[in-house]
Order: sequence, then structure tokens, then C-alpha cells
Amino acid sequence: MYLRSFPLLFRHLSIVTAPLLAAVVAVLLDQLSAFTTDPVGGVGSGIYAWIAQVVYLMAFGVATIQARDVWRGYKGTFDDAWGEAKHKIGTIAMGAIGFTFLVSFAGTLGAFVHLSILLVLVVAFLLIYTMPAAAIGGAPAGFAIQASYRAAIAHPWATALLAIAYVVCTTFVPMLLSPLYAGLPDIVVKLIGAAVTALLLAYLAFPFAKQYQDVA
Repeated sequence: MYLRSFPLLFRHLSIVTAPLLAAVVAVLLDQLSAFTTDPVGGVGSGIYAWIAQVVYLMAFGVATIQARDVWRGYKGTFDDAWGEAKHKIGTIAMGAIGFTFLVSFAGTLGAFVHLSILLVLVVAFLLIYTMPAAAIGGAPAGFAIQASYRAAIAHPWATALLAIAYVVCTTFVPMLLSPLYAGLPDIVVKLIGAAVTALLLAYLAFPFAKQYQDVA
């Protein structure tokens, strides 16, 4: 599934559209954060980062709809995916907000007992199917989170592999690539980093959509 996702991605590059738009929004939010919070010592910058994460997840939800269509043998166009996503935009947004809130809360709670990373990983593992459940399944936030929890518990090894793929693509790959464009102007570095994130999210949409359909 993970290997087959590569040729599917390059045959359907329009799947990058939603994540790329989210990346642009994230860069704009980052610039706005610097403009509004730097004069006060960065107070409030976390809010902008939180909003950017929600925007990324919503775009990822749209991408999973398109990836599902591709796996089913349809044309898998962005227009079709966006047409469906528009009718589910409320559930997609609430799913993204719910996921981001619970993972952030886990990090904050874990900090008090010095287990922040472990608690975040556990919560992220249990909620890994939230966005496909909201975007593909059309489940409201609470039901999407419940569906993710049940699927993760029922299929722990497959879920663990999906979670590892997500962490590798969203954390380690950007980290390894960042030295390639280090030294460029700051805004260029941010734009390239955002584009890399968008491409990786587009790739992840394929295994997420396929596995959600298998376990849901």
C-alpha cells in the first residue's frame, strides 16, 4: 500500500492542491504571527500555529477523499473531491479541531508528569483515523474520534505502522531535507518547507484512505 501510493501520487498530482493551499495559509499565518506577537515577546504565537495545524488537517481531509476515489478506480479529480468536501466541511473542520485540541491537551497534561511526548504519541495513535472518518465517512467530530479509537484498538499493528509513516513524513523527512535549502532567505525557506509538507501530506492521503476503508 505504501509503495503503491508513490505512483498514484505522481499520476494524480492534483491531490497536492488542497495541502498546498493550506501550506500557503500556514506561511501567511506564520508571518502574521511574527508581525503581531514578536513585539510582545511571542505571546499568542501558539494560537497561530494551532490554527495552521487545523487548516493543514482540513486540507488533508480533502486529499483523503480524492485518494479514496483513486483507490476505487475513479478519475479521482480535485474538483470531485472538493465538491464532496464542501458538503462535509463542517464535520471535516470539527474533526480537525477535535484532533488538534486533544493532541495539544495531551501534550500540556503530559508536561506536568514529564511524559509529554509519550502521551501525545498515545493520543495521536488512538485518533489517527479521525480525519478519514470525518472526511470520507462524514462522521461528526465526536463520532469520528470514537470510530478512530475503535479502529485503532481493533487493528493495533496496522495502525502503528500508519502512525509511524505519519510521524516519519511530517517530522523526520522535512528535518532531513531542511539542510538542502538552509541559507536561503527566511521566507523562501518557509515556502519550500511548506511545499514539502504539502507534498508529503498528499502522499499520506493514499495510505490513510486505503487503510481507513479496510478497517472502518
